[in-house]
Amino acid sequence: MSAVDVRVVRTAGDRRRFIALPYRLHRSDPCWTPPLRRDVTKALSPRTNPFFEHGEAEFYLAERDGRVVGRIAAIANRAHNEFHADRVGFFGFFECEDDEEAAGALLDRSSAWLRERGFEQARGPASFSTNDECGVVVHGFEFPGTVLTPHNPRYYPTLLESQGFAKAKDLFFLERACEELPERLQRGAELAARRNKVSLRKIDMSRYDEEIEHVKRLYNDAWDRNWGFVPMTESELDHLGRELKPIVVPEYVVFVEREGEVVGFAVALPDLNVALRANPSGRLLPGLLKILWAARKIDRVRIVLLGLPPRFRGKGIDAMLIQWIWQRAREKGVAWGEGGWILEDNAPMLNALTRVGFEHYRTLRMYERAL
Repeated sequence: MSAVDVRVVRTAGDRRRFIALPYRLHRSDPCWTPPLRRDVTKALSPRTNPFFEHGEAEFYLAERDGRVVGRIAAIANRAHNEFHADRVGFFGFFECEDDEEAAGALLDRSSAWLRERGFEQARGPASFSTNDECGVVVHGFEFPGTVLTPHNPRYYPTLLESQGFAKAKDLFFLERACEELPERLQRGAELAARRNKVSLRKIDMSRYDEEIEHVKRLYNDAWDRNWGFVPMTESELDHLGRELKPIVVPEYVVFVEREGEVVGFAVALPDLNVALRANPSGRLLPGLLKILWAARKIDRVRIVLLGLPPRFRGKGIDAMLIQWIWQRAREKGVAWGEGGWILEDNAPMLNALTRVGFEHYRTLRMYERAL
């Protein structure tokens, strides 16, 4: 077998090969979701992704006899390092054939790039941070990835562990069939509303930009103590709001108000991956028609964010938010819901979901290796 050659992505053709690899690797896996190639191109470009205002990345291809067998990105995220006061660098966009030599060459090359910049640890995958797709599936391979989450073959954890990477943290996903919530939980939500003098309302799409300002104000405060959390910049939050607006279902975006002030929020999204899987090429044309046709049958929802500042936690308000989304989803014919990801040691949130009948069914893992 010939040697593996790892080289930097330099040309437009290299970029196309970098983007194309997972469509070939995973085309026979019914649980993998082909993203729109247009969206991947935008994510990788400093012109269209605000991550590059505070971070940088180098992209690599691994080839054997001129054939692409793997890819990776080495990522420096200054926002993470400033917030955590550490020297952790990241790798992301990792895709590889079941080939330890190729995986090792990619991980070593990206690690060398990080080491040259003074980083002491490589962590990932994170594409580009924990605010984006991150982690490798280690449990629940038989389930398809949901909107904004990855999926990978069973051999990926073995490839990473064969190169000295070890578990940094597990990310849990919980599921529940959309059956009616127990009456006691509905009564508990009503009691929490009275005790805390709070009320809930859905997002007002006619004032979308103004409503997003509430999310921007609360987001970093709600997650600031979480492992791996990276504060999002103003431009990143604006960008996220624009990207999600076309798929927002107003009844699934709910705000907590107290004395006229927005003090918390939750966001659930229809599982757009159901529709994207109808377009295996990932190309916009003619794939858009397939996606729109399949989108009519989406009956799954993912609770993506549930944000409460510390002073409002442990008061039953989280259950209020879950109950709100659950009821509205049932009214729209949704049959299944997911909550996650949630850190494996985030007992309060895990308990909040298990109390309303959610069960752990899928795990993604973040890996790390000393440099």
